[in-house]
Amino acid sequence: MKNYLIIIFTIFLISCNSENKDNQLSTKDSLIVITPQEQHIMDSVRKSNELIELINSYDIYPKIHYTQIILKTKSIKDSIYSIYGYSKKNLKRNKVFITLNRKESRYIRVGDTVIVPDTIISDKRAYSIFPQYFPKASHLNRLILVSNYYQCWAAFENGKQVYFAAANTGKERTPTYPGRYALVFKQKTRLSSTDSSWRMNYYYNFHPYAGMAFHEYEMPGYPASHACVRQFRSDAKWLYNWGKGVKVKDKKTVFLSGTPVVILGVPNYDRKRGGPWVDLISNKDSLLKLDFDPMQIEEARIPLSQIFADAQDWVPNRKYYLHSEDTLRARGVIREHVKLIESVNINKLKREKKAKALKDSINKINTIKKELIPQNDKNKTDLETIKQNLELLEQKKIKLKINKDSSEKR
Repeated sequence: MKNYLIIIFTIFLISCNSENKDNQLSTKDSLIVITPQEQHIMDSVRKSNELIELINSYDIYPKIHYTQIILKTKSIKDSIYSIYGYSKKNLKRNKVFITLNRKESRYIRVGDTVIVPDTIISDKRAYSIFPQYFPKASHLNRLILVSNYYQCWAAFENGKQVYFAAANTGKERTPTYPGRYALVFKQKTRLSSTDSSWRMNYYYNFHPYAGMAFHEYEMPGYPASHACVRQFRSDAKWLYNWGKGVKVKDKKTVFLSGTPVVILGVPNYDRKRGGPWVDLISNKDSLLKLDFDPMQIEEARIPLSQIFADAQDWVPNRKYYLHSEDTLRARGVIREHVKLIESVNINKLKREKKAKALKDSINKINTIKKELIPQNDKNKTDLETIKQNLELLEQKKIKLKINKDSSEKR
């Protein structure tokens, strides 16, 4: 019995010691328990790593290195042109080259700086400065992002990049303002509402009151447009067929209902010959970080002076435009010394000028007519004198017409 009690007591001690050890371990463990805040950080890091892996999984392109070349002499320029210039046999190489340099081959000049790739891939997404996947745009069927700084744009479908292209946006006095827009309407060929001598192919408007649109036009390799986004023909044609315009409900257009367009940043206007894109060292260099919800981007602010005068009185939300210039200057989007060029309907001015010229011609002819037809004291005319003067009048008419035609040609 005594031995039995000893065994029971020993088990009890062991049990107690064991419990004490467990308590000690628990006490020690409690010192390294992760707090909710720390857990949140760890979860964020894990999700961030998972997100990076997800984004990287869409990048199927190899690393492509770029070489920067200064075209110091005509011979260097000609050698580059012989490799990358436009020809039917060299379309793929030329397309990559002009996309990387944001300019047509014919605008290459001695003194320019260009970049050339060590690998040519026909899919231009391989050279995109946008990530191949944009997680926060995964809920959008279509989205267009434009980089003013890098002079290019990309199209996305449910977050996946499906197209990449070069662009030449607005010059500093007629800029392409950052913010959110949407495609509105398209027209295969359109003569500018500002100046009918500007012929724009594959036109897709994204702000009707300011006349802003994507379209084909000459690409000199720097911001040069009147607020539009210029493109190469093949890129303009692709966007023309891919984009979706404004929706109509109850016979009324639904504001910002077309394919969303987000324009990012401002150009580096101080660089006159080759922008930041020629400083890139590879296709993996300086990829833009897209960490925003595109649909939460503020609607683009456009100064009222950039709205056509005929539309300024009835443009929706006029106050928004009225104070936009002050806001943009305060944000540094418009620099202090820059004076914006007001949107002027050149077509209207041409019509007014033509009408005035016609009126002046008629008045001049009437004045000459009165001078050429003398009257006698009895208010009767000499028929022979009238005949001679009418011949002179006809000659002067012809001379006036010739002068007018030659003036218009000039």
